[in-house]
Amino acid sequence: MRDGDNIRMVEQAHPDMMGFVCWQGSRRNVTTRPTHLPACLRVGVFVNPTLQQVVAAGKMLRLDYIQLHGNETPALCGVIKHATGLRLIKAISVDDAADIDKANSFRDVADMLLFDTKCKCMGGSGTQFDWDILGSYHGPLPFLLSGGIGPGDEERVRRWNHPLCLGVDINSRFETSPASKDAEEVKKFISKIKEQ
Repeated sequence: MRDGDNIRMVEQAHPDMMGFVCWQGSRRNVTTRPTHLPACLRVGVFVNPTLQQVVAAGKMLRLDYIQLHGNETPALCGVIKHATGLRLIKAISVDDAADIDKANSFRDVADMLLFDTKCKCMGGSGTQFDWDILGSYHGPLPFLLSGGIGPGDEERVRRWNHPLCLGVDINSRFETSPASKDAEEVKKFISKIKEQ
């Protein structure tokens, strides 16, 4: 998310969190403060950042969370979290059950995990992994489900259940262009998954 008007429109869908990509290797990279920042929780998404990059983006975007999406070690995650005072989400790339074991090494430094589809590229692939693999994850950290979730997946998301899953992360499949979301599709998706 970069454009203030688009942020306002997406905010009307009442998301719990909104992400801001803070990585130069992405077409979604945020380099200046948007003209509008949402009232919901703001998440800065980083890939192998320096502490200085996280601190600068944290101030510019008034972040609530840091999401680390690279090869960050638990030690580095701890340093960044302690130095910034921000809550930390560690992304775990998933292809098979062996990848789930990596999650446990972040139990003392992360506040939450994000399970995403493993790919050769950094960042999202727009494809889904087999969510049943997460049946082998027993915590203790809560997590967000990510990876290729898009319009039309509402019923599958509603049916899928894991006691530690707090919600889903949506991104590229809701975009009209890099960093710009189709606010109506986001609104429909959120409304459908929250239906009783």
